[in-house]
Amino acid sequence: MKKMILLPLLFSMFLMLYGQKKDQVFTVVFYNVENLFDLEDHPETQDEEFTPESEKAWDMERYLKKLDDISAVIRAVNKDELPEIVGLSEVENKKVLDDLIQTKTLRKGEYGIVHYESPDTRGIDCALLYRMQEFRVISSRAIPVSFPFDSTETTRDILYVEGRTSENERLHFYVNHWSSRWGGEKESEPKRIFCAVALRKEVDALLNKEPDAKIIIMGDFNDEPTNRSVFEMLLANNKRKNAGDRELFNLMYDMHNISGEGSYNYRGNWNMFDQVIVSRNVINNPEGIHCDYEDGQILKEEFMMYLNEENQQYVPNRTYGGPEYYGGISDHFPVFVTLIKE
Repeated sequence: MKKMILLPLLFSMFLMLYGQKKDQVFTVVFYNVENLFDLEDHPETQDEEFTPESEKAWDMERYLKKLDDISAVIRAVNKDELPEIVGLSEVENKKVLDDLIQTKTLRKGEYGIVHYESPDTRGIDCALLYRMQEFRVISSRAIPVSFPFDSTETTRDILYVEGRTSENERLHFYVNHWSSRWGGEKESEPKRIFCAVALRKEVDALLNKEPDAKIIIMGDFNDEPTNRSVFEMLLANNKRKNAGDRELFNLMYDMHNISGEGSYNYRGNWNMFDQVIVSRNVINNPEGIHCDYEDGQILKEEFMMYLNEENQQYVPNRTYGGPEYYGGISDHFPVFVTLIKE
């Protein structure tokens, strides 16, 4: 009789401990999903290459496979539960986001969507998915980026989302996809400088109003942590001592600069274009949601990679190389941070 009573009791204790373990973390992911387009040709954007009639032959079978593959990547970030926050870039519209959160893998996460159409000529945008039981959106908006040297040039807006966790803690998110290096790194650098300026203005305005704000910035910056746009203009660095209150901490800085890791591989070289950056109040504050200096991570699972025989490196397996269909998921690895809730 005692054994019969003891076993259910131990099982209940296990469930309580397991539940507490899951509830103590808050996972934030960023993923450039490499051209998540629907099948339609929208006349206002240059998306005709992603249609069934195009050279790429982008059809329903390939579209559904990509949705399932992206879902599998998001699921792999945390073995215990789906991430609370997922920032995305290179998504075409809200329709593809609706389809993504309704996949079998993500449906149980009960994700909400924050998305705005941006002026990007190809029609790709940033978005944020959030588990509605774990995070409540208070406000959101698209932050435009302009280039004084070329008023005709457009790029993706920066997405801002403010909300509260289930413990009622306020968090501020900025999702980014800065201008590419198309045309050359130095030649295109001014565009990323102005992306950084636009974001820094927003961060300063927020800190003026809320000095202890917990800010999480994520995105594909198309620059390294040490490049001028991120390091000098955004003031995101790896200082552990003597940092100013307004300096941000780049969780991916040392991983790339010291360890040589990266989220994107170009001709055998690793770039850390995808980054997670936090305000000092996230990294120095033992109360509420916080993380440590070493908590930035890159997700690298075998099913996401292929072996480049030329340089014997395992790199992200992309969906397309030009018009050729490779059947991979994305040319980027996702980056993430597991925040601790106290």
